[in-house]
Amino acid sequence: MISRYSRPEMTRVWTEQNKLEKWLAVELAALDGLAKYGYIPKGIPSKVRSKARFDIARVREIEKITNHDVIAFLTNVAEHVGPVGRYVHFGLTSSDILDTGLALQLADASRILERELKKLTAALAKQAKAHARTLMVGRSHGVHAEPVTFGLKMALFYAEFQRNIERFNRAAENVRFGKISGAVGTFANVDPKVEDFVCRKLGLRPAPVSTQILQRDRHAEYMAVIAVIGGSLEKLATEIRGLQKTECYEVLEYFAKGQKGSSAMPHKRNPITCERIAGLSRILRGNALAALENIALWHERDITHSSVERVIFPDSTILLDYMLGLMQNVIENLRVNKDRMLANMEASRGMVFSQGLLLKLVEKGLTREDAYKLVQNAAMKIWDDDKTNLRDVVLGDKAILKHLKPAEIRDAFSYERHVRNVPVILKRAGISK
Repeated sequence: MISRYSRPEMTRVWTEQNKLEKWLAVELAALDGLAKYGYIPKGIPSKVRSKARFDIARVREIEKITNHDVIAFLTNVAEHVGPVGRYVHFGLTSSDILDTGLALQLADASRILERELKKLTAALAKQAKAHARTLMVGRSHGVHAEPVTFGLKMALFYAEFQRNIERFNRAAENVRFGKISGAVGTFANVDPKVEDFVCRKLGLRPAPVSTQILQRDRHAEYMAVIAVIGGSLEKLATEIRGLQKTECYEVLEYFAKGQKGSSAMPHKRNPITCERIAGLSRILRGNALAALENIALWHERDITHSSVERVIFPDSTILLDYMLGLMQNVIENLRVNKDRMLANMEASRGMVFSQGLLLKLVEKGLTREDAYKLVQNAAMKIWDDDKTNLRDVVLGDKAILKHLKPAEIRDAFSYERHVRNVPVILKRAGISK
């Protein structure tokens, strides 16, 4: 488990204490179901429940002998319960407890992750609204393209994380399944009605068909979605890192009083949080691959998946929870340098308006090819002469002046046309004023 990145609430989900509590909850629910349908005497569940407990140290001690975690747990519970403990685990197999208990842990983890995803989307929406008209240059291939706004950048990520929430909720529902179907999933010793009862009681759904285990395509999907979310976080972190480069200097991570950026260069102010997020996303992708490898097991089950899952489920949910917290802090405290954004855009000296100029020439009857050539010839002069700008070059270009009046040329160099539809885009993304 990646303890360095643990936050208390998510850490609690994956403690040994909570895992065994889930196992006990499954066993007690199973007793209720067994009693309800006549497999065991009616009074057994209350007698067991009044004394049912476990001691982690004792469970570990027994496991050293049995080399079987579930048997060690059941033995310790029986030590507390006494003779009626013989009914605990009646007709069940280990994976009934392991997989159903895991489903309960994943449900707990999923509630935390959904909440943290919603916090991040709220922070992105706030920045989108605040900077709806904060002009900056859009970049294609890293080269100045056309004007955009910083609010639109944030709206883009808001929409992506809304999709992440939707796909995560679907994946979380697909692991919210339990099974009490016995050694190979045939219900040979316990009727399916018991499974239905237990799952309803625990807030799960019964798997329509299982073997000795719940099928791992469910869990692979869950881990894959976590990896996708990690990819979105990396994408956002990479955008911020790129905009924090000295030559851009358009946004900056929060830099706390007393924080230092380099042991050698006192001036450094590095995007270390975004770099950390970008790096950790690689672990999420690696764990997703491991989950995909777990799908194909031998026949009704083997345990090659088990040791893997003891690592990847805690690590990925803990890491994603941590990464979401980091990114919330980055977005909420992001320094947005509006003046530098405008200065950087104007550094390309009007070339960001080339398409508007092209379209005006097309509207005057020129073919697209001829209009493109006229504008490109004018723009090439800007690349070669850093003392002029495209508007002035065009206003002095006789070939273009044959088709456009000076007022029409000046109109093509307006920022307003690039921001006029921002409210529409924000509304489509679901971001209200």
